[in-house]
Amino acid sequence: MGSIYKPTLKSGGESGVWWISYYSGSKRIRESSGTENKKQAETLLKEREGRVATGQAILPRGDKVAYEEIRDDLLTYYAVNGTRNVVEAKVRLAHLDPYFAGRRVVSITSDEIERYKKSRQAEAGPATINREVATLSRMLRLAYRHGKLVRVPVISRMAEPSARAGFVTHREFNDIVRYLSDSLRVGGLIAFTLGWRKREVFDLQRRQLDLEAGTLSLDPGSTKNGEGRVAHLTPGLRDALADQVARVVALERRLGRVIPEILPHLTGPHAGLRVGDIRKAWGRACRQAGRPGILFHDLRRSAVRNMEQAGISRSVAMKITGHKTESVYRRYAIVSAADLKQAAAKLATVTAAAR
Repeated sequence: MGSIYKPTLKSGGESGVWWISYYSGSKRIRESSGTENKKQAETLLKEREGRVATGQAILPRGDKVAYEEIRDDLLTYYAVNGTRNVVEAKVRLAHLDPYFAGRRVVSITSDEIERYKKSRQAEAGPATINREVATLSRMLRLAYRHGKLVRVPVISRMAEPSARAGFVTHREFNDIVRYLSDSLRVGGLIAFTLGWRKREVFDLQRRQLDLEAGTLSLDPGSTKNGEGRVAHLTPGLRDALADQVARVVALERRLGRVIPEILPHLTGPHAGLRVGDIRKAWGRACRQAGRPGILFHDLRRSAVRNMEQAGISRSVAMKITGHKTESVYRRYAIVSAADLKQAAAKLATVTAAAR
């Protein structure tokens, strides 16, 4: 007959966590339930006794499974199934690891996760924290599936502010790119025209550009949704890319080596090297143009809005920008005050004609 109990601590006090005791054959097994809730401990005891009665294997003791073990399980799962970018997952883990490293999985309770969120609030916003906790949640659910966790703690989401609604007009874009280097200017034009993400733009290599066919392609696996795509270039973008390739070829001759990228640094000590973080250069150009606060990612939103205004069908536009779901695309199809004013003027014209 099994039982639940609270063991006496060395200090003389009583443990807050319930333990369970049951028999498998003639062997007595004692195990921490990992909870201070008596009913939950009783449920675990019944589950263990049920397994013994039906001859099923006893699950590993949860109090011996460490955070590092289920973390590695998660990375293995992502690598094998390709369901998520491992690099992106490691960005989230870089913040989870210092907090949870060395802990037993049973100690990662709902309360502990709330404490983690509080500890991160001084450094990150709600959206970032939610993404990190979602990674932890996926890790815990996978541990439960593997029999390394008896139950998954309840995890709540933090309220997030409304999605940023920033966009750039054609005039603002032209004002900003005047203050950018050639490579950053062409990269900005790609993002503003096709709505591609920053790294999709600046990781482009010359093999992905076909000037004769007028296309620019992204390799499968190099995009956020994992799918490759091909975009046909506008005349203006095609000419800008042709000029950029000519500049890269001239730099190759000067340096005496092959440069695979379309948008490398063209001058300075990093000439010929891949462009990395552009935030400082972009922010400086925005301030010089009198447009502070505009983000490079706003070009992606602006491209979506431009396509909507141009009457491009949503399905085609999503193929170009790489949006996987229409709900996210709709969030980017921003309506400005000028759009609303123009709509009112059109409505007034129609109303007047009807009268």
